[in-house]
Amino acid sequence: MAARYNSENNSPPLARPGIYLGRMVIFLILVGFLAFILFKQITPAFLANPGLNGLILGVLLIAVLIAFGQVVRLFREVGYVNAVATGAQAKKPPALLAPMVPMIAARKTGALLPGTTGYLDTIAARLDEGREMLRYIAGILILLGLLGTFWGLIDTLSAVGGVIKGMRGGGDAGVMFDELKSGLAVPLSGIGLAFSASLFGLASSLITGFLELQAGQAHARFHNELQDWLLSGTASEPVVAGAVRPVAAAGAQDLKEAVERLTAIVSEGGGGRAATLAMTNLAEGIQGLVQHMRAEQQMIRDWVEAQASRERELKQVLDRLGRERV
Repeated sequence: MAARYNSENNSPPLARPGIYLGRMVIFLILVGFLAFILFKQITPAFLANPGLNGLILGVLLIAVLIAFGQVVRLFREVGYVNAVATGAQAKKPPALLAPMVPMIAARKTGALLPGTTGYLDTIAARLDEGREMLRYIAGILILLGLLGTFWGLIDTLSAVGGVIKGMRGGGDAGVMFDELKSGLAVPLSGIGLAFSASLFGLASSLITGFLELQAGQAHARFHNELQDWLLSGTASEPVVAGAVRPVAAAGAQDLKEAVERLTAIVSEGGGGRAATLAMTNLAEGIQGLVQHMRAEQQMIRDWVEAQASRERELKQVLDRLGRERV
């Protein structure tokens, strides 16, 4: 968890995601170096089915560009928040943080506007939706590899069937075995290369999974640091002696924020994942409000029982004093 923002040193509260880009670049360099070393072994496997293997590598290239785009987009978001926090000239708000411009501006005065936590959850859902394409591509790469494998197996079995049908019957067993062995040499030599699509598909899926992991870590760090910075600006409420804040007020505030969050998502035409997340938060807010109300009722019952106990003790003391005087 990132450290709380300190307004006195005027330091940027959000860190740039350059470390995650560095990890992704280093990983791709290592993969390229490994491919260079195994170039002689990889080339025959690629040429066994150049069409499908080329499609797999093309899809991998698209996944790499999407993964880098998901991390690079954070530079604009981080730069805007840091500019507002340090008092520098802020550019046009990026698309992701556009709904939170009032919250970010209010943070300079140490205030926390209503609905901030709801918008933070919405941003987390949007970041997660941006990585869904990477997860889908990882699954597509595996399916393309399996498709190439089954394709190669079907061709091999068809060739084996043709060899068996072309054999002449009634001849010498040794001659027939030699004909079978020579006829199966070609299709069986290519059965190993039939799995080349699975090799490229699994390797590409592995690369895509690592890039998606780095993008997810960059998104999580951005969201956590933004949440820490915004919520650290909450002004402390004055405490009056003998005054107790109603427990149900906290639950009502959570419920209000959940309703505002759901309304904002519906009005913006949010996706199914964001709407589901908002509905879940709304249900949790209702449940929390019920729990707060039960806790408040229990506090009232305890207070009434304590008052009744004190009255009984006071009555016993008064009766005892009355008897002693008599």
